[in-house]
Amino acid sequence: MTTVANPVPEQDLSGITGKHFIYTYANGWQYEMYVKNSRTIDYRIHSGMVGGRWVKNQAVDLVRLDSDVYKISWTEPTGTSVSVNVLPAERRLHGVIFFPQWVHQYPERTVCFQNDHLDRMAAYRDQGPTHPIHVVPEFAEITFLEDRGENDEGVIAVDPADLPEGYADRIN
Repeated sequence: MTTVANPVPEQDLSGITGKHFIYTYANGWQYEMYVKNSRTIDYRIHSGMVGGRWVKNQAVDLVRLDSDVYKISWTEPTGTSVSVNVLPAERRLHGVIFFPQWVHQYPERTVCFQNDHLDRMAAYRDQGPTHPIHVVPEFAEITFLEDRGENDEGVIAVDPADLPEGYADRIN
């Protein structure tokens, strides 16, 4: 129970760490996330405004809000901030992406393996413009979900374009 004296509920993250899932937002954008551990995620974007982008070792704030309800939040070197509520048992999530104006105007600049271009992403971010922020709030359906255990570097290891045909269309 959360109280003023005990403001943080129990943080058993075992229901989300090690999980790998593919999800499609209501607007049709398809993403993939691997919750590598309680501090980092890897992800790929299969379609949408920045489809083709992928990232490893993104630092996150991960909390358990309730039984089987998790919030994963982060800010990227691009200046984009993201907050995703994940309900694995319900196979549903809600994400809010806060794109700086430069990403909204030039999304193709971010379509890469970000880890190899951190200085370039920071330069674009610093150049801006930042405002107005382009906010994208969407519900999504988790169409593929598996447990890969923690810290498996092979889960998200290649560019989305290098995946086998139908990889992101898997359903379980």
